Amino acid sequence: MAYNNYFPAGYQPMYYPQQNQMQMQNQPQVQAQPQQPQINNGIIWVQGEAAAKSYPIAPNSSVPLWDSEANVIYIKSADMSGMPSIKILDYTMRDVAPRSAEISPQSDFATKDDISVLEKEISSLKSKFERMSGGDKRKEKNDGK
Repeated sequence: MAYNNYFPAGYQPMYYPQQNQMQMQNQPQVQAQPQQPQINNGIIWVQGEAAAKSYPIAPNSSVPLWDSEANVIYIKSADMSGMPSIKILDYTMRDVAPRSAEISPQSDFATKDDISVLEKEISSLKSKFERMSGGDKRKEKNDGK
């Protein structure tokens, strides 16, 4: 027969209820702890400015704390000696205009009216250029030969 710690293999000692009661009496009682800040996706949520001020921080570091009760972000910093300081930032939500409203199709493209006006200006400039350069005389000489 095999022995394990002076007991035969498969032996399980019985526990008496008196021993369990004595063990439970010796265990420390759990006390209600103050509410801890919640950390979700790297964002640390605190409840109010008092909770932000009491949030522990390591020396020579900085941490943003988001208020769950107001639109406020607390930036708590500590210098090399561990002396904390706090900066309070208020933020507001705003609606973002859709991108299609920002770009007007009329600003990037010419209309048919714009093109017809340009055609008229080009034809008038072309006729002025031909008159100034004597293009009509050259044309007549070439036609007469």
